[in-house]
Amino acid sequence: MKTLSFSLIIPFFLIAHHVLAQSGNPAILRSELIYEQAPFPECHASTLAETPKGLVAAWFGGTHERHPDVGIWVSSQTGTNWTTPIEVATGVQPDGKRLPCWNPVLFQVPGAELILFYKVGPSPSTWWGLLKRSTDGGKTWSAAERLPDGILGPIKNKPVLLASGALLCPTSSEDHNWRVHFERTSDWGKTWQKTAPINDGINDGAIQPSILFYPNGQLQALCRSQRSGFILETWSKDDGKTWSPLQKTTLPNPNSGTDAVTLKDGRQVLVYNPTSPVMGKSGPRTPLDIAISNDGKTWKTLAVLENEPGEYSYPAVIQTADGLVHVTYTWKRQRIKHVVLDPKKG
Repeated sequence: MKTLSFSLIIPFFLIAHHVLAQSGNPAILRSELIYEQAPFPECHASTLAETPKGLVAAWFGGTHERHPDVGIWVSSQTGTNWTTPIEVATGVQPDGKRLPCWNPVLFQVPGAELILFYKVGPSPSTWWGLLKRSTDGGKTWSAAERLPDGILGPIKNKPVLLASGALLCPTSSEDHNWRVHFERTSDWGKTWQKTAPINDGINDGAIQPSILFYPNGQLQALCRSQRSGFILETWSKDDGKTWSPLQKTTLPNPNSGTDAVTLKDGRQVLVYNPTSPVMGKSGPRTPLDIAISNDGKTWKTLAVLENEPGEYSYPAVIQTADGLVHVTYTWKRQRIKHVVLDPKKG
C-alpha cells in the first residue's frame, strides 16, 4: 500500500466515505467507512459505544497486527461525519521499548465516564490488560491503568451491566489453550473478581465471548470456536458466576470473532461470518451477516453486510437510545466500516 505523509492525508479524514447499502434491504439505513486514509496501513478489532456526546469508535492500527508500532486509535461521530482518528494509547514501556496494542473495548458508564479497555504485549498468550478513562466523550484520556495480574478485562466484546450494578466482562485467555472465563468489577475497574475457566481448551478451545440477556434471568454467552466449525454457547443462571459446559450452536464459525447484543424488545442480534473452517484451518471471513433471534437458538438473517472477496471480520454491535443498531467491523484490514440498521425492518 502506498504510504502518504500525514500532512497530506489529514484533509481526507474529514469526510467519511459513504458506500451503497445492500440493494433492496430496508433494514440497512447507512453504510460508510469511518475514514478514507490513515497514517497506518492496517487496522483491526473495532469497538463502539454511545456516549452523551455521540458515537465513539476505537480500533488498533499500525504496520500490521503484532508489529510494535500498533496503537489504539479513536474517532467520534459529529453530525454525519467522523472525526480525524487520533492515537490514544501505545505500548511504549518505561524503558522505551514499544510493544503492540490489541483489541480495544469501549464501555460508557451510565451518567459518568467512558472507559477504554485494551491489551499490550508481544502476543495474545503474553499480553496484559489496561484501561483509560475519558470524561469528555473520548476527546481526552487519562493515563493508562494496568489491570491486576491475571485480569485482562473484556477481551474483544463489550461488557454488560448487571442489575446488581456489577460490570460483567466476557473474556478469555490463550496462554494455556483457548479458554473462556468471566471477570466482574463493581467499581468501574478499580477492583476485580474472576471465574475459573469454563473449559479446558483441549477439545473445546474457545475465546471472545459476547453476553446476551433473557427474561428468565439467564445469560447466554456466544463464543468463537477454535476448531469445532460452529459458534459455541454457554448459559448462566446466577448472573455469570457459574456457566454450563460449552455446546455447539447451529451457527457456522470459521475461527473468527463475532459479537452480539440484546435489543430493548428482547430479541437477540448476532454479527458473524457464516462460513466454516477449511480442512482444519480458519475459513474465509466473508460473507459477513447480521442475524436476529427471539430465543438465542433459532436465527434468521437480518442483512448481509458484505459478500465480496476479502476479509470482513471482528464486528462490534450495539443498540443506541433511538432503537437503531450500529455495527463496526474490519474492512479488508484497511479500513473500519460502520453500518446502521433498523431492527424493526428485519
